[in-house]
Amino acid sequence: MLNSGKIDSLKGILRKSHIYSSPESLLPFATDASNVPGYPDLVVVPQDKADVVEVMKWTHRERIAVVPRGSGTGVTAGAVPICGGVVLSLSRMHRILDINRSNMIAEVEPGVITGDLKDAVEKEGLFYPPDPASLKACTIGGNIAENAGGPKAVKYGVTRDYCLGMEVVLADGRVLRTGSKTLKSVVGYDLTRLMVGSEGTLGVITKVYLRLINKPETVRTLRVFFSSIDKAVSAIIAIFNTGITPSTLELMDKSSIHCVSASLDMDFPKDKDAMLLLEVDGESRGVDRQANRIKALLSNQFGAEVDEARSEQEREALFAFRRAISPAIYRLGAKKLNEDICVPRDCLAECFKRLEEIAERYDLNMANFGHAGDGNIHINILLRDEAREGKKAKAAVKEIFQMAVALGGTISGEHGIGVTKAPYLNMEIDPEEIKLMKAIKRLFDRHGLLNPGKIF
Repeated sequence: MLNSGKIDSLKGILRKSHIYSSPESLLPFATDASNVPGYPDLVVVPQDKADVVEVMKWTHRERIAVVPRGSGTGVTAGAVPICGGVVLSLSRMHRILDINRSNMIAEVEPGVITGDLKDAVEKEGLFYPPDPASLKACTIGGNIAENAGGPKAVKYGVTRDYCLGMEVVLADGRVLRTGSKTLKSVVGYDLTRLMVGSEGTLGVITKVYLRLINKPETVRTLRVFFSSIDKAVSAIIAIFNTGITPSTLELMDKSSIHCVSASLDMDFPKDKDAMLLLEVDGESRGVDRQANRIKALLSNQFGAEVDEARSEQEREALFAFRRAISPAIYRLGAKKLNEDICVPRDCLAECFKRLEEIAERYDLNMANFGHAGDGNIHINILLRDEAREGKKAKAAVKEIFQMAVALGGTISGEHGIGVTKAPYLNMEIDPEEIKLMKAIKRLFDRHGLLNPGKIF
């Protein structure tokens, strides 16, 4: 615990920051979307980089843990202060500093809400593709910490692909500037990409330069129902075999569809077991040709039922359906274990087959959906009775991760490792690689004060 004298000394240093120490003010920072608990001793909400520098110098001098935090939308407890210490909330550093149309670069602070940035750049005719489901709440800094993706990753890539450079405050208060404002830079090691996905364990991001692209001229959105998950997965492969890369290709199984339909009071075909939400975008003539070709392929070869959004309102309604899956799934269970894996696209059929076998063997209710275009599946194990089903659910999760790695995939496509996946890290990464990662961590954070207990 931090005594009042130490807290007063910090308040004397920081004149612009908000500092919270009462039990009720700390409570909102004691978990994230994972619901894993961890109570902070103090919360500091800096206004600018200078405040962050002073906080880091103080915590380094006092040997106090620091947990950087965005909006707390993560699901692996990456922003939870499981070792106590100071939560450094970057919510006040939310300025879009510049949108440079000529260079197609945005300069932003870490607390900018992802959806707000997307809206701002689109007003300039530009496009920032990463679009996690929580984009209305999550922050750019949090996206960088977890290397967030979303539906558009299948065509446009993930957060890492848009980070050109950043400003980072290290554990001892030193300021590191990585990368540049150019698309090309091969000067030294690529520390920018090292910071992306590091989950706040190497430094605190205070500014980032993001690459933008031109906004696609047009988009066509299809909702496709299939009689089986096997047909849906086969259709995904067939689409890519045409040479077309959709900008969105989302897959939902029957449990996911049923849950959202009940939540939003919507009907869907009762004889269908899978749904794809698919988009193609780009230049109008090419998009029309691609969409029509996909519609014919899915209808003729797979007997699919294909609908198309005829307006922006209909398109938004379809994506509202997709984004509603995760919260709506709670209808099927008192609690859920939410995991994400990623497998090579041509292993999706085997992946779903094994998921079904695991669910049956452990007698568990699962709802599976996700970014099937890039092999990223979100697995939700629904627990009606946590005391009775919790142990076997954890055993099922272990098998699911083993399966993903055996298929050449990964135990985390976009959720990060945090606390909840740390016990499984050695399934995917060998001891020498983990040893090297820990050595890098020590170079950046000699005393292990930055987000301790995460990843390793």
